[in-house]
Amino acid sequence: MIEVFILHNEMMKSRVGIDFSKSTMTRYNTTLDHIQNFLQHTYNRQDIFLHQIQYGLITDLEHYLKVQRKCNHNSTLKYIRNFRKIINLTVRNDWMDKDPFKAYRVKLKDTKRVFLTKEEFKALEEKQFTIPRLEQVRDVFVFCCYTGLSYVDVEKLTPKDIQKGLDGEFWIMVDRAKTGNPSNVPVLPKANQLVLKYKNDPAVLNEGKVLPVISNQRINAYLKEVATICGIEKRLTFHAARHTFATTITLSNGIPVETVSAMLGHKNFRTTQIYAKVVLEKISKDMNALSKSLS
Repeated sequence: MIEVFILHNEMMKSRVGIDFSKSTMTRYNTTLDHIQNFLQHTYNRQDIFLHQIQYGLITDLEHYLKVQRKCNHNSTLKYIRNFRKIINLTVRNDWMDKDPFKAYRVKLKDTKRVFLTKEEFKALEEKQFTIPRLEQVRDVFVFCCYTGLSYVDVEKLTPKDIQKGLDGEFWIMVDRAKTGNPSNVPVLPKANQLVLKYKNDPAVLNEGKVLPVISNQRINAYLKEVATICGIEKRLTFHAARHTFATTITLSNGIPVETVSAMLGHKNFRTTQIYAKVVLEKISKDMNALSKSLS
């Protein structure tokens, strides 16, 4: 089975930049590593024949990931989904007689999406930093709050990705690295100010990018400092910028959910509806507080 997984990953590696992203490649390599360690830990073996893979092995893998590797529920299921893709490959090639996943039914749990409120975003955006690296990280984060770009999409954003649309205004026109779906977003004035701010930055000029974006690990570490300085008590990670765009910047200002879905490049409209639900819950909470105040 491991041989099939390695073959799959090698094929995927050759297509990175074509129809797979580096992050997807990394996730499958991590999944392979988990499965190799699982086989050694649980069965004391380095590999297993395809015909020996039964339903019980899948539940054992789930148990191992949650207990031994301390993965949360959703992370565990994402690794198992990657494993399932390999099994589906073997079934379609008639290398296995039956699908061991046929009776496996587990759903992802809804996760709380962290986003900045209007007040938190204002405090972050207007804060004067004396440390250049923190100001730079804040600026890239704020840019993504105004554009909805993910880390991987802003990291590879180049000037040619910003084009004039039919309306004569500038638009970011890219295909999302995660899904390949088009994501076309008008460049709001404050986002454009940040583009101009870093136009002649040495790092930007040397790499041919729009903004100076450091590694995802470092940017998330610095965001913790940024949040503390700004008095934001939430656990701030870079993906909160995309969530803030969906909620505070767009939906809360009356942008239709269908439009937001298109700008975010969502593959599934239900993903965007989760943000709409979050906004409605906040409006309900705010109105209940107002009602009590008026009473």
